[in-house]
Amino acid sequence: MWGSTAPVALARTETPSAATESIQPYLDRVIDRVTEFRLDNGIKFIVLENHQAPVVSFVTYADVGGANEPTGKTGVAHFLEHLAFKGTQRIGTVNYEAEKPLLDQLDQLAEQIRVAKATGKEAEVAKLQEEFSQVEAEAANLAKQNELGQIVERAGGVGLNAATSADATVYFYSFPSNKLELWMSLESERFLEPVFREFYKEQEVILEERRLRTDNSPIGQMIEAFLDTAFQVHPYKRPVIGYNEDIRNLTREDVQQFFETHYGPNNLTFAVVGDVDPAEVKQLAQTYFGRFKTKPAPPEVTAIEPPQQQAREVTLRLPSQPWYLEGYHRPSIDHPDNAVYEIIGRLLSDGRTSRLYKSLVEEKQVALSAQGFSGFPGDKYPNLMLFYALTAPRNTVEDVATALRSEIEQIKTEPVSPQELERVKTQARAELLRTLDSNMGMARNLVEYEVKTGDWRNLFEQLKAIAAVTPADIQRVAASTFQPENRTIGRLLSSQ
Repeated sequence: MWGSTAPVALARTETPSAATESIQPYLDRVIDRVTEFRLDNGIKFIVLENHQAPVVSFVTYADVGGANEPTGKTGVAHFLEHLAFKGTQRIGTVNYEAEKPLLDQLDQLAEQIRVAKATGKEAEVAKLQEEFSQVEAEAANLAKQNELGQIVERAGGVGLNAATSADATVYFYSFPSNKLELWMSLESERFLEPVFREFYKEQEVILEERRLRTDNSPIGQMIEAFLDTAFQVHPYKRPVIGYNEDIRNLTREDVQQFFETHYGPNNLTFAVVGDVDPAEVKQLAQTYFGRFKTKPAPPEVTAIEPPQQQAREVTLRLPSQPWYLEGYHRPSIDHPDNAVYEIIGRLLSDGRTSRLYKSLVEEKQVALSAQGFSGFPGDKYPNLMLFYALTAPRNTVEDVATALRSEIEQIKTEPVSPQELERVKTQARAELLRTLDSNMGMARNLVEYEVKTGDWRNLFEQLKAIAAVTPADIQRVAASTFQPENRTIGRLLSSQ
């Protein structure tokens, strides 16, 4: 949901060919329009001018995701993302001075209910829950639901949304360009003094989201079990939405503490792309975001997944069609072979022209679908190249495994033809360029490459890296990666 934004990197009136050589002069001109600056408190801004239309897209990138959560607090990053739309001491409330003691009282009652439940005092639980409902209703009367969204919409904003991954939490929307200062005001206040109101209602929303996505979804359960098997140490093993028990036990204080730890100025990067003057952006940023006080750097993820020494397997029996999953450990996005892994993933599993689809679905007909991708469940840290297939009727997951393994062995032992390699490279470049073909797409990519690789320019270097991949590179990386001891297998078998 990237909103309606104007084209930027590849305006349709002057889109060059997909060949890297022909687009490079145009990309150089795009790069020349990028301005970057850092405030004294550590906040980083990346600004790209694009005056084709009077609109501008904004991305707030918090360098914190599921991988950064404390043990026993899984889901807190995602929970915070939900609550970041609830407003501040001025937005989302009729009277914060009257609302605050009610919010504090709800926290106290919630803790009392938890203790009473743990000790089996059912009568006390019922009494406390009745009081909780009354206080919650009083607090709701003082809250102005979705006021932030209403302000954005009235000012012509579109695409107000956010997303939490294992690596980051990203907030984004677009405005008419004459609303630049309004965005500065809203977004700075939003992360300067947020109020995490409606906490307990949102807790139920998130629990329902987990039920739909995981608990009541066989493939959701399979993915969770698969990651827990593939990773032994690294927090990529944990679900971003969190474990059920952790979500239930999270408190508003937990979310506040997580915010204080991970939403400091030195952990926030902003991208502004569109019809703006960089000098004005810098001046307003100093006025509004310069208010943020410097904080200590948050703790980094220090866990290092040890090399896998033997194959791992996990099997679930659930009421589902059979699925087969196979994953291999690979390095992070900033590794020199990142582009090679991307091309290998596309050769094997990118759409109906990929090898897996042609072989498993069309020719051998052992699967109804066969897909995969690199960078799972994130790519900031060493991660997985994952392949998965839905087994066709009258076939088994072992049939799928045999067919998949055959394609993997072939890519290790036989050089890819120049024609096939060029086709896949063209697809990879075209897809990357399409993501840059809007203000929002450019903003999201610039800020992600800045944070994950240390320089937004690596976004454009990726095009060169894709073009430079050779058949020998593919065989070399495939041979080192697709080893039996580096393999994790997941089997979802039907219990019906």
